[in-house]
Amino acid sequence: MRRESIIENIKVRSGKDLLGFIDKSKNRIYFTINKKILPQIARYLFNEEKARFSTASGVDTRKTIEILYHFSVDEIGLFISLRVILEKPDIEIDSILPLFKCAEWIEMEMYEMLGVNFKGHENPKHLLLKDDWPKGNYPLRRDA
Repeated sequence: MRRESIIENIKVRSGKDLLGFIDKSKNRIYFTINKKILPQIARYLFNEEKARFSTASGVDTRKTIEILYHFSVDEIGLFISLRVILEKPDIEIDSILPLFKCAEWIEMEMYEMLGVNFKGHENPKHLLLKDDWPKGNYPLRRDA
């Protein structure tokens, strides 16, 4: 019952900004959302559903950069992934760092490896690469 309630609440809160939904299994669901509502949906999951932000992952699909934000509702064993598609060359999204301090390093990693600009990130610096790494050279970009 709670699982269905979470799904319905995300659908209602997303409205026309819900671009896709996959009910993968009883423990795994995916929502593709417009990037502008990411903070709103993440805040809902954290504050109202007591979901914890686990991590985020990014991939270059040649035409887009896709970021998946993974949340866990540990109480019921449910994993929720919020998928955001960033069209190249505009690969910019609001940082979730103001909501989740633990997002700092994963956003730094996606910034330097994929070139994603996280607006509002407090400390966009190199995490994995040398400080003198060539600007604009992103190791995980397929078009580099």
